[in-house]
Amino acid sequence: MAADMAEALMLLTRLPVPVRLTRPRGASASWAWPLAGAAVASLAAAVGAAATATGLPPGLAAGLALAALVLLTGALHEDGLADTADGLWGGQTRDRRLEILRDSRIGTYGVVALVLVLGLRWQALVLLVADPCALATAMVAAAALSRAAMAGVAAALPHARADGLSVSTGRPRAGAVALGALLAAALAVGLVGVAVVGAALAAALAAALIARLALARIGGQTGDILGASQQLAEIAVLIALLALRP
Repeated sequence: MAADMAEALMLLTRLPVPVRLTRPRGASASWAWPLAGAAVASLAAAVGAAATATGLPPGLAAGLALAALVLLTGALHEDGLADTADGLWGGQTRDRRLEILRDSRIGTYGVVALVLVLGLRWQALVLLVADPCALATAMVAAAALSRAAMAGVAAALPHARADGLSVSTGRPRAGAVALGALLAAALAVGLVGVAVVGAALAAALAAALIARLALARIGGQTGDILGASQQLAEIAVLIALLALRP
């Protein structure tokens, strides 16, 4: 289990992990993806709380928390979101869409997607950052639930092509996905209480929508599709938690 957690941190974050993996388990370690997300979200929330404590206005404090989260993950999921937007909307055929998804250059759709998603996440954090406890609970719950949803997409859809990060990682088995979802839900319940029901449903719906679109347009998933599903699920959770605040 410790090796799986280390592997999840290596795959999804830029945190230094002083462990040498002798036998990587790939997608079998996907149950730990929500925990890796929770780890980076906790650190990013601490940055936001510290910025608030120094007297910075909410907009700047929230921006620093978001910047920390992006840096801690190496913008891995944001990159996937941009490529997904360009690929799914910028090509007319399946082959062309897959070609665009592989292209590291960013196009108009990708820029718009990044601006909208980062703007929505920033605004959500602005509304939370005045209360460090609310900021931390929302960020950690969103990080965990969105990565559980990402694992679900990886398991539900076939690979859209024969190579790439998603193929090398493999498709998670149902047991690993279920364990990850259970851990994410348990963590979120402890953080946000009964609001986890609405938050989890929002994450699942967002991930299901991008999965459905990917299946229709490219016949499956890639690493970029998984990154996009995480980003949309995270936003969905933050919005749901804000909507359900007493």
